[in-house]
Order: sequence, then C-alpha cells, then structure tokens
Amino acid sequence: MRHAVAVTGIGLISPLGDDHGQVFEWLMAGQSGIRRLPEALENGVPTAAGLCDFTPERWFTKLQLAGVDRVSQMAVAAAELALADAGLAKADIADAGVYVGCGMGGAQALETAYASHYSTRPRVSPLSVVASMSNAPAAHVAMRFSLTGRVMTYSMACASSAVAIGEAARSIRHREATFAIAGGAEALLVPGVIRAWQSMQTLATPDLERPHTACRPFSSQRSGLVLGEGSAFLILEELEHARARGATVYAELSGYGMSCDASHLTRPDPAGQARALRMALNDAGLYPADVGYCNAHGTATQVGDPTECAALKEVWGDDLHRLRVSSTKSMHGHLLGAAGALEAAITVLALHHKQMPPTAHCEAPDPECDVPLIRDRSVATPMLEAAISNSFAFGGNNAVLAFKSAN
Repeated sequence: MRHAVAVTGIGLISPLGDDHGQVFEWLMAGQSGIRRLPEALENGVPTAAGLCDFTPERWFTKLQLAGVDRVSQMAVAAAELALADAGLAKADIADAGVYVGCGMGGAQALETAYASHYSTRPRVSPLSVVASMSNAPAAHVAMRFSLTGRVMTYSMACASSAVAIGEAARSIRHREATFAIAGGAEALLVPGVIRAWQSMQTLATPDLERPHTACRPFSSQRSGLVLGEGSAFLILEELEHARARGATVYAELSGYGMSCDASHLTRPDPAGQARALRMALNDAGLYPADVGYCNAHGTATQVGDPTECAALKEVWGDDLHRLRVSSTKSMHGHLLGAAGALEAAITVLALHHKQMPPTAHCEAPDPECDVPLIRDRSVATPMLEAAISNSFAFGGNNAVLAFKSAN
C-alpha cells in the first residue's frame, strides 16, 4: 500500500533570510538577496553571489563548532527550524530518516587545509577530513537530534537535494519511517571554488551599480549563473499521521521523477529532462493540464534555459498555456546541492499561499524561452492545485518533484 506524503515543516537558511514566511514575501515582491562578493573572495574579478547572513553562534557553542564546517552548521540550523515549524520534538522523531543533498561538502575546511599546506609553515587541522566530507551535514543533523535510523547523503551536483527529498518521500510511502528530515546544504563561496567557476566562464557578469540584478534567467540579456549558499529542509510525514496530530500540512509531495541524459557532463538534453518530467507527473497521477506552476531550474545560462523550455514544451504540448513558469534563482542564486531543496520549499509555499513568485530582472525574454513566464510581479492563483520543481544537474542527472495542494 502506498501512503500519501505530507510536508509539515519548512526550515531555511537562505540569502533572503531564515524566516520562510518573510522569505516568501520578499520573493513575491521580487526582492533579491544577491549582492557583490567581498573583494577577498573575488580573485580580482567582480562577482555576485547569494550570500547568507548566518551566525553559527545562534546554533552552536564555541566548543561544538570545532571541526564543523559552515555547510554542516547551516544544515543543522535549517533542520532545527524545520522541526520547530512542524511542531516536533526529539521524542517525536525517533524513527525519522535523514536525507541530505550536498554537492561539494565542506569547501571552507578544504580551502583552509590547502591554504595551510601551501604556506611557509603548514599546520593542517586534524579535523579537516571530517569537516570536509560530503556526508558531514547529514551526520551532524543525525547527531543533533539523536537519530539512529537511515541517514543518507546524495551528491548529484544541482539535483542533489531534490533527489534527497524524492528518496525520503519513497521511504515514507513504504512505511520505512513515519517522518523524514529531507533537504540539502551548500557553502562553497571560498576563493578556490569561485576561481574554478570563473575559469569555466559560466558566471554572470554583474552590473557594478546593480549587482542584485546579476541573475537574469530566460532573459535575452542573461550572462550566466550566480552562485549561492544556504540550506533548506522539509519535514515529510505520512499524511494520515500528520492530520491525526493536527499538524499544518503545507502540501502533499505526490510525485518524483529522475532520469539521466547519459550524453554530456555539462550540456543538458531536453529529452532527458522530458523523461524526468513525465515520470514525476505519472508518479503523482497528474496530467500536464493539472499543473499550474513550475519553479524552473532556470540558471540563466545560454544553453540551459532554452533547453529546459524545450523540455517543458515537449511534455505540456497544447496545454502549455495552462502552465506558469518562473525561476526564483533570479533572487537567491544557484545553491547547487541545496538548490533543489530551497526551490522545493518555495514551490510548497506557492501552493500553500496560492501565489506564484516572479522571475526577477527578466525585462526582455529570450525568444527561445517562449514559455508562459511570470515576470516582474507575483501572480495570485486561488485555483492553484498542483506545482512542480525542476532540478537539472551537471552529469546529466534530472530530478523533478511534484506537489499537490493540501487545502
């Protein structure tokens, strides 16, 4: 028997803040959390990013912070916020699973270790390995809440946390757990990683007077993606259990599709994306015409945006006019391994509030991106009943999450 999966808690550490209600209001207003990087991180090249105003002392004592990279700090904070939002305590979640997506692990710990290694007096911390490993965020979440069950890490570049959420939903459907803490974290805004992305020539060139507009998905004036950092977690729970305890049900996670292009590491394939879209719809029991909103992957790259639009057109066909599309990366940047979780949370909030956020800074849409874009301002949609969130990654991994309204 397949059990319905409810989203009952949301926790965010994002470039727009950590109060998900306020974050959603700012997104609806087109407010950007993107700003220019400090000079120490830019390597001499003006660069914009989605930076978090995050202070770990709110969540950790000085002693607890030893050997805990920023990515794990953010993960613990977002998970704790999600549990509090769901009205759950440690005693409630003894059998909860932890499912975390993370692309690059503890980048700050690695940066510090290599900088010390190549200095005149090397002193690499003995905690460098445990701080930098990709499964550290999941491990720290498990330790913080004394969770001894299934603790999983998924590392699939930009699809990592969408896959984590999808796999967590599967575990609840099959009664492997009553609750799951599912999401992702990424904290890679360090000079070495930024230089590597700069060398790929895929980062946006910011307007120095208006760096908050650097990310322009679907625009004919787009110049590349904007990196971001942060963490987002959802509390997933059996729907009947959530209703029995009187929990707020933000939405039902009804479908999950995953595919691989198997063609190129960095060039996306519309056929592969279309397969994931169809799988998510079939899993959710939805037809394209049922879905009113798509939170697009929309990275603002020259190749990626039209490819995603082609996939949407292929799957939606004559029903495309019923769909509305936006990329909230225009306001928070691309969180890579945490992107799918943050955008899933935003999609859930869109369903819950019956409002769809815009794609900011898309003043002149690219003719190749001819899907029904939400631009400039948000759209109120009292009849919105289903929505999807797309995550398409380097490596050719594609993940799509489908949600239904709980109202």
